[in-house]
Amino acid sequence: MTYLHQFIYGIYPYIALAIFLFGSLARFEREQYTWKSDSSQMLHTGNLRLGNILFHVGILGLFFGHLVGLLTPVIVWDTVGISHSFKQMIAIVAGGIFGTLCMLGLLILLHRRLTDARISAVTKTGDKVLLLWIFVTLGLGLSTIFESANHSDGHMMVLLMTWAQHIVTFKGDAAEFIVAAPLLFKLHLFMGLSLFVIFPFTRLVHVWSGFASVTYISRAWQLVRPR
Repeated sequence: MTYLHQFIYGIYPYIALAIFLFGSLARFEREQYTWKSDSSQMLHTGNLRLGNILFHVGILGLFFGHLVGLLTPVIVWDTVGISHSFKQMIAIVAGGIFGTLCMLGLLILLHRRLTDARISAVTKTGDKVLLLWIFVTLGLGLSTIFESANHSDGHMMVLLMTWAQHIVTFKGDAAEFIVAAPLLFKLHLFMGLSLFVIFPFTRLVHVWSGFASVTYISRAWQLVRPR
């Protein structure tokens, strides 16, 4: 195991998560007027609704799929009787479906943003970098489906799960589990981790508001009294 591998997959995840959390907090405290998604709907609608729905359904499915798939302890799957190979097949099918939806939506949004003169004129450099970064990350993720098909026994998937679970439990040997992982998986992991780094500096911060909106369910009724 090289020092570079240990840094990227053993230390860099903590750097990325620290920037993600503290950077988001700092932006909320200092620049609340920039805490928005910068909608361009008023400039041009076009295929915005279709692209928006496909992208968000796809990316939310991928996010929660990765969250459950990587962080659920292996013993849980073994206890409920789901084999590693079957779990990997579920991951391939679900990842393929949500990944394809997300990619189609992203391509629609990219085409709209880069080809419409009015929208392109107000598009920030950070927005272009973000969209292209997601595009590459998503492309690598979809490419891993074909690589996963060559490891149908689920062993590589278990190694990736162990890596993720050792990261969140602060165990220093996490990077060792993916030393032999194919380069495609490593590139996808690096690009995915780096999304957390750029998160606080882009429009992605509006994701926090989306998750926070569930608090409206338990919020007390607003009382309005006549004078």
